Amino acid sequence: MKRLRALVAVGVLALASAGAGTAQADAPSPASGTGGCPAAEIFATDNTAVITDPADPRLRTRLHRFDREVREIIRAHGARTESSTLLDGVFWSEEEQQATYERSREFDVARVDANGLHHIADVIRKQYRQESVLTFRCLPRTSPETDAVEIQADGVSATRLRDALLADPVARERLGGGSVALDGRLILVAPLADLPLAREFTARLGVDWKSAEVRYGDEEFVA
Repeated sequence: MKRLRALVAVGVLALASAGAGTAQADAPSPASGTGGCPAAEIFATDNTAVITDPADPRLRTRLHRFDREVREIIRAHGARTESSTLLDGVFWSEEEQQATYERSREFDVARVDANGLHHIADVIRKQYRQESVLTFRCLPRTSPETDAVEIQADGVSATRLRDALLADPVARERLGGGSVALDGRLILVAPLADLPLAREFTARLGVDWKSAEVRYGDEEFVA
């Protein structure tokens, strides 16, 4: 997966006792989830091509074999995964000066610590010849390890995401791009320092901030 400060659409990442909080003290509080937050998430793909045509047939793959293989890798290293979500990614390429596209999957991972998660992601990266693999661990907002936010919202299409990136040079440089699940859900994974920018960008995507969900945690691009 390309290195990115990403909008990543995933299946439901609900809040557990690890927790979440309001995005800003002076801002309206986003909605809070009530389910169990995965111990971790891995965002990965087996794609190594640069795809610039949104109609490219490679973007219709459902990555079934990749799904099975990654699950086997996760289990082989002592962790557990119960679900994954198919994603449509849209990213900004500085080299190409245009949007690029990618199919990928998000895997919920349990029974894993930070070191184990890093190792599993590195195995996936090497096996599928990726530049990097993104991981996210859900943590309390006050944890010293918390360095990122994950913003989840509904009602965003890949086309709208692409148009918003093309229209916003600052967002495409600092956030890099994002992914949208097939049901129109997105999540913005961004450094804490970029939370105001992330909020502005999701607003331009038509997201009602009051209906968004913000989770705190640790992100890593395993490269």
